[in-house]
Amino acid sequence: MNKLVLDNFKDYGNGMFFLLAGPCVIEGEEITYDIAKTLKEITSSLQIPFVFKASYKKANRSKITSFTGVGDKEGLEILKSIKEELKVPIVTDIHTIQEAELAASYGVDILQIPAFLCRQTELLMAAAKTGKWVNIKKGQFLSPDSMKFAAQKVADCGNAKVILTERGAQFGYHDLVVDVRSIPKMKRFGYPVVLDVTHSLQVPNQDSGVTGGEPELIPQMAKAGLAVGADGLFMETHPNPAQAKSDGANMLQLSLMEPLLKQLVKLRKTLNEIDNNNL
Repeated sequence: MNKLVLDNFKDYGNGMFFLLAGPCVIEGEEITYDIAKTLKEITSSLQIPFVFKASYKKANRSKITSFTGVGDKEGLEILKSIKEELKVPIVTDIHTIQEAELAASYGVDILQIPAFLCRQTELLMAAAKTGKWVNIKKGQFLSPDSMKFAAQKVADCGNAKVILTERGAQFGYHDLVVDVRSIPKMKRFGYPVVLDVTHSLQVPNQDSGVTGGEPELIPQMAKAGLAVGADGLFMETHPNPAQAKSDGANMLQLSLMEPLLKQLVKLRKTLNEIDNNNL
């Protein structure tokens, strides 16, 4: 298994899942910093390895009027500042070859490939050549077995620092379904596997042009991911999802993060005990 090693990444050596969490997109410096600080405090207390997530740019919105960010360099400066001040690694989306180089130059630890772009060879190669970790989200249109080819594109560039993320499969026009078999299947490739809890609960392609969601199922989805062996969890969170500028319909309210993580820590410890005793 490829071990996650990042700048400022705290591996507590306790067999705990790691967490990629934060808001969908950077809405401003103060709110982004406050979310990161809160998550750092919670995860440090619970000894959960943590990577802060926020997109500096959202390029795959349904409507041209949708919020896409505060500006590329402005967003990346905020991420860089959070990394340096809070001593946490950071992950953010990229969409083009140029963005791979730009994000890497600001110290981003993990370059995230959006699900719709997971087969874009030149993008994967550009991300790989930065030497950063590359988190490839499984396309809603792909089988888990097909993800070995996406991972191989990165590895063939001399970069074995790959993470694979499950985020549901398209079911009809307006729904996503997580086939939990995807997680153990992708783990066979030898890379860390993450369940994107919140995006798996999206209800896409709404008539309004804004994606819906089922955030009330976040606890169940997260527990299911750990139960089938996910190495990490991805969750987007916001102090007030109803006012979030992107993907608010499927984000977890920030005040609910700590009680949920306490439950997930207990579950992971129980699962580790079962595995260690071959029960």
